[in-house]
Amino acid sequence: MTSHRVLTRRNAGWMALAVAAVLVVTALIVAWIAQPGESRQTAATPAPVETATVEPVRTPTATPTPTGPAADATVYDLSGLPEVTVFAVIPELPVDDDPLGDVVGVAARSVEERAPVFAEPGGEPVAALPRDYVYDGTVVPVIEQYDAWVRVMLVGRQAYPSSGDPAQLTGWMRTQDVELTAQDAVVEVSLGDRTVDIVRGDRRESVATDFGYGVEATPTPVGRSFVMTVRTEPSFAYTRGNPLIYLSVQSPTLDGFGGADVAITAFHYHDARSGAVSNGCLRIDAAGAEALAALPLGTPVVITG
Repeated sequence: MTSHRVLTRRNAGWMALAVAAVLVVTALIVAWIAQPGESRQTAATPAPVETATVEPVRTPTATPTPTGPAADATVYDLSGLPEVTVFAVIPELPVDDDPLGDVVGVAARSVEERAPVFAEPGGEPVAALPRDYVYDGTVVPVIEQYDAWVRVMLVGRQAYPSSGDPAQLTGWMRTQDVELTAQDAVVEVSLGDRTVDIVRGDRRESVATDFGYGVEATPTPVGRSFVMTVRTEPSFAYTRGNPLIYLSVQSPTLDGFGGADVAITAFHYHDARSGAVSNGCLRIDAAGAEALAALPLGTPVVITG
């Protein structure tokens, strides 16, 4: 019994010491927590990382470089200039130097009553193209196109066959003087294959698989031209009332025809319409004449041998 009480007293003493130690430690912790933040070590809050903002590099927009001949804003007096019509002979205007070249697919027409026509950009005008004319020929296809200028095919001639070159006439016009419209069709004529087709992009409409054309002395002119005007002429009995589709190009050998001082090439109906039988015109059937007559004025026509 005595030894048990001794052990109990000793245990009680140790327990008292342990409790006292715990109280001391607790007091120290409370005191540390109560200290000002400056003397207390705390985990630092990470400072935010500033991400640099990359400013886009500003590249100046390039100004398009004008293509082709320089613009000409001169106001010209057109009163003394010859008018570009089917009857005109204008030696100053050039003939087509690339008769089998491509066409642009654009037609031009004068904005005003008359527009200046130049032999070359930068020169003085040598003729005037009317906006309207009784025999048309005022909607003209573009064969070269630039910012300030277009080169176009024209009606009329540079010279009569007996004195010079009567081939397809051309001239230059300022884009400021014309309205430009898109063209979607080209008439392709092959004298060798005896075919006439209306071509629109990838589509090809056959107009004729045989036709009449010029004899050796009065051949059908080869090269590019365009639809000048479309007429029905009852006095031409051989057409049997079908339309004539007149082209811009004239005979390479005839100064005039039928009492007139012009020798215009045309598509028209004729009963005899196979092979070399005409004075240069292209003789087709009634359906072919109707199809070609429906094309817009100024539609390009390309005739190959």
